Amino acid sequence: QLQLVDSGGGLVQAGDSLRLSCAASGGTFSSYAMGWFRQAPGKEREFVATISWSGGTTLYADSVKGRFTISRDNAKNTVYLQMISLRPEDTAVYYCAQYGTKVANIWSKADYWGKGTLVTVSS
Repeated sequence: QLQLVDSGGGLVQAGDSLRLSCAASGGTFSSYAMGWFRQAPGKEREFVATISWSGGTTLYADSVKGRFTISRDNAKNTVYLQMISLRPEDTAVYYCAQYGTKVANIWSKADYWGKGTLVTVSS
C-alpha cells in the first residue's frame, strides 16, 4: 500500500516562497503521475499541479501558473511543489496525490493521498 507523507508547510508572509515535499513509500512511485491539490477553509479541494511519471510533462491551475513549479525525483521517491510570490489566497491545506496513470490532467482522479500540510500566507 502506497503511503504519501506531505511536509514543508508553514506560516509565511505575502510574497514569500515555500517548498513542499511529498515522500512516497510502500508502493511504486516512478511509474505514475503525481499531483498537488489544495483545500482552503470553507472551500472544496482543487487541483494545483500535476507531473507525469518521467517529469517530462507538467500542468498547472491557472491560479498558480508562473508562480508554482512541480518537480519530482524518482530516485528519492519524492515530489516537490516550489511556491513563490505567495498570496493570502494561497492559504490552504496542500495534499499530494498519486494517479493510476503515467500522465494526468486537471480532471484525472487520484488513487492515493497524503494527509496534507498547511500553508498559511499572511498579508
